[in-house]
Amino acid sequence: MCYTLKYGIWNVSEPGMEQVNRLVSGGYGPLTAMILAARGMQDSQQAKTFLDCNAALVDPFAMKDMDLAAGRLALALSREEKIAVFGDYDVDGITATCLLTDFIRSLGGDCVPYIPGRLEEGYGLNAIAIDYLHSLGVKLIVTVDCGITAVDEAQLCARRGIDLVITDHHECKDTLPQAVAVVDPHRPDCTYPHGELSGVGVAFKLASALCGSQEEILEKYADMVCLGTVADVMLLQGENRVFVSRGLTALQNTRRPGLIALMEQSGCDRTGLTASSVGYTLAPRINAAGRMGQIDLAVELFLTEDEARGQELAKALCELNKQRQSVESEIYQQAVDMLPHGKNPDAIVLAEESWHQGVVGIVASRIAEEFCCPTFLICLDGEHGKASSRSYGGFNLFASLSALSDLLESYGGHELAAGFTINRGNIPAFREQICALARRYYTDGAIRTVLEADCTISPEMLTVFNITDLSQLEPCGSGCPKPVLVMQGLKVERVCPVGNGRHLRLRLQSSRQSFQAIWFCTDLETASVEVGDLVDVAFHPQINEFKNERSVQMNVLDIRPSCKAECSMRTAAYQALCAGNITPSAARELMPDRMTLGAVWRYLAQTAAGVLRESPACLCRKIVRKTDTPLSLEKLMTCLDIFADVGLVKIQRYHKYITITLLPVEQKADLTQSLTMQKLAAVKES
Repeated sequence: MCYTLKYGIWNVSEPGMEQVNRLVSGGYGPLTAMILAARGMQDSQQAKTFLDCNAALVDPFAMKDMDLAAGRLALALSREEKIAVFGDYDVDGITATCLLTDFIRSLGGDCVPYIPGRLEEGYGLNAIAIDYLHSLGVKLIVTVDCGITAVDEAQLCARRGIDLVITDHHECKDTLPQAVAVVDPHRPDCTYPHGELSGVGVAFKLASALCGSQEEILEKYADMVCLGTVADVMLLQGENRVFVSRGLTALQNTRRPGLIALMEQSGCDRTGLTASSVGYTLAPRINAAGRMGQIDLAVELFLTEDEARGQELAKALCELNKQRQSVESEIYQQAVDMLPHGKNPDAIVLAEESWHQGVVGIVASRIAEEFCCPTFLICLDGEHGKASSRSYGGFNLFASLSALSDLLESYGGHELAAGFTINRGNIPAFREQICALARRYYTDGAIRTVLEADCTISPEMLTVFNITDLSQLEPCGSGCPKPVLVMQGLKVERVCPVGNGRHLRLRLQSSRQSFQAIWFCTDLETASVEVGDLVDVAFHPQINEFKNERSVQMNVLDIRPSCKAECSMRTAAYQALCAGNITPSAARELMPDRMTLGAVWRYLAQTAAGVLRESPACLCRKIVRKTDTPLSLEKLMTCLDIFADVGLVKIQRYHKYITITLLPVEQKADLTQSLTMQKLAAVKES
């Protein structure tokens, strides 16, 4: 049986008991205290500072050029000039555009919102938009969530007699645009203490600078700031915690007809609203407008004051999201079918004529996660292509694109997500060089699928009281994730599909009690867990409410075979062996003895069909559990190579699985004839 084992490594923290005790003494429940201690909190005061959702906000004028930006906007208002707010087509850009537009109009300003068509104009300030706004008589353009790389476009604005104020939060290039003001916390010369603001967060700061009261602006626009901050996956620390906490309350009581209707039609419970429900329910529907080329629907959703129109707009966005999901599935399947078989890619670079530019970013994210490597999907149009890319395992996309900028026509974004345009003829060279960069980045040989878990708990810790107490960690998101717990040695009592077979419901038993669990987006075939299995479970703890009864439930993230002996997932020595630069000490450590070779072979030989398809990490844990003796992943892989050398098995590697086929042999194999064995023997004696 092949466990899905989504994460090759589980990094499980071990909270110190002294810290846990101090946190409990400070008023936190035992489970909450364990999680806070695991995240580095030494005492209750440090924890309260970290979790504070009512901290004082930093003066907007602490941001470089904010005085110039607010001053020019105030001048435009006094002169009754036409102002354009130019934004981006994602949730962050939409909310930033609507916030600043609504604020300027509330001051009596003549303001037009402008978000470029994703398919027609692409990302950011562009000549088409500038000329159009010039024809409307616009004298000042204020960008939100974009503009930091618009060097040429800033010069065009100057030639057209349009003043430009840039507010953005993306990474800067070496040269800043020549504008009246460039407000971006990532500017090298900006000392603003909270650099992880979203685009709408920076727009909020500009409105606050002009208004003179951050509290007044937050009272009016916290819902928008919350939506953009969560959707753009900003760190929920510092000011962002204030924005999201206040924003969730504001969303529960919002008076915006469009948002009320969107929450109703998407099935979002306003009373139990969390950052997760914003990110996974509301944000995709707002994003669908930009992805599917109907951005005006989302802008109007925020700005309309008509309830009937709000219902129409919400319905349209929900329908667009369904269309987006259908297109996404088609592109995903096409992209997967294009991947080469037989090897793990260092990076994925695919190009196609028919792909939808607005959807490929989601598909790139899905593929990067599934295939454990940076992914670049290019939509071709004639001799040019527009690409969306997503990172994996900390690979810095922006830095990589900067290094390969000679191959690109333009690029922008940040570490985890970026876009670029490229000439069709440069794609092969780009693919070769980005794969080389990724290959060098991953030279440590570490497994790329890593689950960060807060702590291992005993069954007695999983109570309704303890889980309810975890609400003190909210809002949860980037930088303050939902708790991930591990429970070991549970027996699978029941497994049944739910949701038309798309999800699994399980009952897991410890020695003293049983737990209900739900495993989303996993079916019986891919999970491959069976009644009677002894497993470790990584999960989000949650409360399930049914018929006014509250009970504990596990939201399963991963399941692995449970084993008592040591099972190390290190692979550095094996990678060095494959690369031909292994050291004598590493060779001695890697060389398997007869007992280890025998244990691995006996496990393989019991395979009834003669073919075994497994995650290597999962296979290692199964052998350890079967033999109750320690085994490292790198030593297991060495054993398999030795068997392959002498014709006992055939090994095929693809994605994160390995297929082992037992071959027919007429006589006993001599393992000393293995090239792998000989190489290790030669190096360890040198």
